[in-house]
Amino acid sequence: MIKPIRNEKDYKLALSRVESLMDAKPNTNEFDELEVLVTLIDNYEAKHYAIDTPDPIEAIKFRMEQEGLIQNDLVSCFGSKSRVSEVLNRKRRLTLDMIRNLHNQLNIPLENLLGEYRLRC
Repeated sequence: MIKPIRNEKDYKLALSRVESLMDAKPNTNEFDELEVLVTLIDNYEAKHYAIDTPDPIEAIKFRMEQEGLIQNDLVSCFGSKSRVSEVLNRKRRLTLDMIRNLHNQLNIPLENLLGEYRLRC
């Protein structure tokens, strides 16, 4: 019987049940149960395990780390070495052109680049 997931115990039981249903065939009661449980689990995780997206500067630094890039590698996205430094040190905001370049050249999702962040004076 399917029940709401109200706490960690319910959550773990639902995960265990999903694991046992992973081989369910479509158009069966087990498959229907699997779909409902996955929806309940997604809802519970969204409420209790939400992961905030990084601010734009952290997203850029994360991609730099992933790709082994240094600040000089971003000059084509920002226009100059000094702009790269100013943006990464939160002294200058990203412009629309910089956002487009970062998205197109480094495949950073636009939603990560459009977020708010604080500047340092």
